[in-house]
Formats: sequence, C-alpha cells, structure tokens
Amino acid sequence: MKSSLAPGIQLITSFSRDSWYRGFTLFLTFLFYTAYHLSRKPISIVKSELHRNCSTVIRPADLNITDNATWCDWAPFDQDNYKTLFGVLDNCFLVAYAIGMFFSGIFGERLPLRYYLSAGMLLSGLFTCLFGFGYYWNIHSIWYYGFVQAMNGLMQTTGWPAVVACVGNWFGKGKRGFIMGVWNSHTSVGNILGSLIAGVFVSSAWGMSFIVPGIIIASTGILCFFFLVEKPEDVNCTPPQHHSEQESGEKEPLLHSSSSSERIFSGSSAISSEPAEAAEDHTEAISFCGALSIPGVVEFSLCLLFAKLVSYTFLYWLPLYISNVAHFEAKEAGDMSTLFDVGGIMGGIMAGLVSDYTGGRATTCGVMLLAAAPMLFLYNYIGQRSIGTTIGMLLLCGGLVNGPYALITTAVSADLGTHESLRGNARALSTVTAIIDGTGSIGAALGPLLAGLISPSGWNNVFYMLISADVLACLFLSRLVYKEVKGWCGRAPRQRGFKEI
Repeated sequence: MKSSLAPGIQLITSFSRDSWYRGFTLFLTFLFYTAYHLSRKPISIVKSELHRNCSTVIRPADLNITDNATWCDWAPFDQDNYKTLFGVLDNCFLVAYAIGMFFSGIFGERLPLRYYLSAGMLLSGLFTCLFGFGYYWNIHSIWYYGFVQAMNGLMQTTGWPAVVACVGNWFGKGKRGFIMGVWNSHTSVGNILGSLIAGVFVSSAWGMSFIVPGIIIASTGILCFFFLVEKPEDVNCTPPQHHSEQESGEKEPLLHSSSSSERIFSGSSAISSEPAEAAEDHTEAISFCGALSIPGVVEFSLCLLFAKLVSYTFLYWLPLYISNVAHFEAKEAGDMSTLFDVGGIMGGIMAGLVSDYTGGRATTCGVMLLAAAPMLFLYNYIGQRSIGTTIGMLLLCGGLVNGPYALITTAVSADLGTHESLRGNARALSTVTAIIDGTGSIGAALGPLLAGLISPSGWNNVFYMLISADVLACLFLSRLVYKEVKGWCGRAPRQRGFKEI
C-alpha cells in the first residue's frame, strides 16, 4: 500500500513555483526595508546620551573637571543649544533624503534594481558606521556629524522606490489594503529593532549603537546582491496581470464600495484591451508632470507631507521627550518609545482593512488624522501619569499617527501607480511612488527641525505644532473625502476610473 504524502510536504507542494518566488520576493523586500529603518533609528536613542543631566551621573573619582554641569556630555552637544544642534543633525539627513527621493525614482527606473539596492544598502551601512566611529575617534565637530547624516540621507533614498518597483514587478492588481498594511510593518519593525539594538550599547559605548545597525544593513545589501530576483521573467515565472478586474474576469472589484472612491483608486475600466504582450512592451518611463497629473497624486502627496511631519518628529524626538518628561534613563526611554511603533503596526493593518472594506482610502486616512489630534493633546497632558497610561497612549497615538502614513505610502501609492496611463508599468510606478514619498519627506525634514527650534520654549508648543499638522493633513484630503461620502450616499454615478476627479 502506498504511504500517504507527509503533511509538511503536502503543504509545500500545494503552492506553485510562482507563489514561492513571489513569497520569497515579498520576504526579501520586507527584510531590506526593515534594515533601512533599523539604521535610521539610533540617532533618536543616542540623543539622550549625548546630553544628559550630569548631576544624576556618578562622576569617576580620577576625573579632574571644572564644569560639573556638562562634564558627562559629548561636545558639541554640551551647550544650552543642544536641542537646536540635534535638530540640525536630523535636518541634514531628512533634507538630503527629501531632495534625493525625487531623483531616486528616476534612477530606479533606469538601473538594475538588484545593483541599485545592493549599492544603496552598502553605502548606507558605511555612513551609519562612520557616525559611530566618531565616538572611538573622539570627534566633536558638528560639521562631521552633519556631513555623515546628509550622505546617509542620500543613500537611504535608494530603498523605497526600488522595493516598491520590485514588488510591482511581481504582484498585479488585487485587494491591496490589508496585504500592503502587513508588508508595510517593515517600517515599524525596523524602528523597534533599531531602538532595541541601539539601547543595548547606548549607556556603555554609544558608537556601537550605530556600528551594529550599519553592519546589519550592509549585510542585507550583500544578501540582495546574491538573491534578489527583479522580474518573474528572469526565472521563467508567469508575469502578473496588470489589467483591470473586468478584463481578467474577476467578479469582485478591487474595492468593495461602488462609490466614487473607486474612481479615485481603481484601475480604470477604460484601459485599452490590447493584448498582454502589448502592455508589457509599454515600459517607457512616465514624465514628472505626467505623474503629477494623475488625479489624487497631488492631494495625497500634500497630505503625506504633514502626516510624515508628525510621524518623523516622533521617530527622532520621542525618546528624548520621554527621558525629559518621565525622567527615564536613555535605554528605558528608547525601549518605551518602541510602543509607538507597535501601535503603528496595528494602525497600518487596521487602516488597510477598513479601507478595503469601505472602499474609502481618503476617508479612512481623514478619520484617523482627525482622531489623532485630540489623542496627541491627551498624551502630552496625561500620558506620563503612570506606566499603564503611558503604554496605552503610546499604542493609541502610534496607530492613529502611522496608520494614514502607512496606507498612503503603500496601498494608495500602488492604486495611483496603476492608473490607466501607466498600463501596469512597474518601472513608472517607482516615479509615482518617489513623488508621493518625496513630498512626504519634505514634511519629514521639517518636523524634527521645527521640534528642535520649538522645544526650548516647552514641549507643549511642540505638540501644538504636531496637532496643527494633523489637521492640515486632513484638510488636504477634504475634497476626496467629500466625493467618497457623496458616493456612499448614492448621489454619485457608479463609474470606475480617475477621470471625474
């Protein structure tokens, strides 16, 4: 009698060769962007170590000092303007990142993604390590640290457009909200791991808080060079279907709702019924103005500018805020700040689920942004009263702040990037993604800089700035939200595509 196949083997063989390659690509791109964010996080953890309250630190008996107030600080961050200097460091990275992002999509379209990503991660690892070497080389120049941060910012722009383009090569149209919400957790996972790794070394030798993450992202660059497969055709797999659902015979639309949100996000039903071969040959890059003309790109780009302003201010300043207000040590503050990113993971997944179910990407973002404003106000006033309150408020604020950010940079970008003018062109998708994320990165640069300038006048003013940014982000979506709500109320005609926006 022939023995039955082992259950584990049955599970393995139930997936096709194409499915294994797609899953492997999704895992690799998740790992790569986790490493990118992991290497960005150490600066926020180390800030509270570079400038400490020296009166609470035990002074070595053999240390001959004349200034008891700053003996334990790292020059040049031992002066009263240390918060401004921290803001300068953040801004060096983020301004370079914002500028480079607009060009990164162009390079991502024209260079092999495997080489582009590998080189980007290796160079990011180098400049991350160089910041940490400043500890061992006893460097106290703000110009050195600013230059290293700026170069690292430029290298980091290689990541997002390239991984999105790679995923676009392997995955066609489908219900993106939930899947991309889970995939986009690489941002928060990277922040959490970066905080934990940096926290291990921050109190003993803060240079290692940068060197270890730098080695990790450089290692993933080597992994990318040896294992990334850019296109299904390279390994004789079936290319994904980029045509609309009606053409492919699917009974369910991309979004459940038949409201005007479908006209915002779904691929147009007016897509040419050219053969698949003709669509695949349509690989020329979309122009910058052509990408901007896609309905919804400008609104979501401006919304992301303010949403990312809030998110990145927390990314770079939350550990220092917790340390100053709750009087935690540097490692404890860094560990506590990871709860914000845990909330961000849940918020991103929830935003994807809700937007898939309702068909309202803009409305989902708008509601979460509106809810985030009062929650930030409450966190500033009652968030440090107890450990339980701190944990709960960090989780809630993280979900509401990062949920819209995650939805726009993943599912919304993919929806807009599959507009009929692109014909499923994943190479052009990198330009659309770079425009949206590049505009958001301007806000990411402004937020930490404004926090550095405003924080000397009190943390309350920083939170007022963040609340105002959340409200502005919501206002930029008001037109799209109105059209979605109007469609749900039955006053808009049922028509798919972007043309009526």
